[in-house]
Amino acid sequence: MKDIKSHRRVNDILLGPLERPALRWLAAHMPAWVTPDILTYIGLLGSIVVAVSYALTNVHQNFLWLASFGFLVNWFGDSLDGTLARYRHIERPRYGFFIDHTIDAYSVIMIVLGIGLSPFVRFDLACLAVIGYLLLGSLVYIRTCLIGEFRISFGKLGPTEVRVILILTNIIVYFGDNPRFVSAYGPLSFFDWVVIGIAALLFFFSIRHTVLQARELSRLGE
Repeated sequence: MKDIKSHRRVNDILLGPLERPALRWLAAHMPAWVTPDILTYIGLLGSIVVAVSYALTNVHQNFLWLASFGFLVNWFGDSLDGTLARYRHIERPRYGFFIDHTIDAYSVIMIVLGIGLSPFVRFDLACLAVIGYLLLGSLVYIRTCLIGEFRISFGKLGPTEVRVILILTNIIVYFGDNPRFVSAYGPLSFFDWVVIGIAALLFFFSIRHTVLQARELSRLGE
């Protein structure tokens, strides 16, 4: 079993060339009173804003804009906390790993269930996406313990890309009135299909990397 303090992060995302310099700049210009813990809880606050805003779209569609703002707040806190700790050389590997990723799990579940409580997405499809996330998350944490690699991105996609996809979906739904399409399972909205696509990718990456890792461990006789 690998020591969690020496694990290697893999975050090879599509938007990395834009995100990494932005995060470094933000870390260099953060006031001294802003700590990684504060940023972590800012990220959590952003996820709460997203979840509540999606639920409130039952009252008015304009809450889609607040949900999109919540995604930006969530990105700011969730993506910058580790960068700031590394920039200031104040990493606490075990504590940071535990707090950051535990809160990430709660955040994602709140966000996706909030989407399912909106009038735009079927709740059962949102639950399917949550299951896919939990499966992939479990695989990531198991591989971190086994081989010391914490993989954030799969197929050039990571949390940042998913946030961007959902913000763009909010804009399309707001101006396009969430068009519906006939399927074998009844009418499915545009937002339904986006959630189905995200869920399908989560299941695909989870199954694929489970099989690949099992084969590699079997080959090594471990």
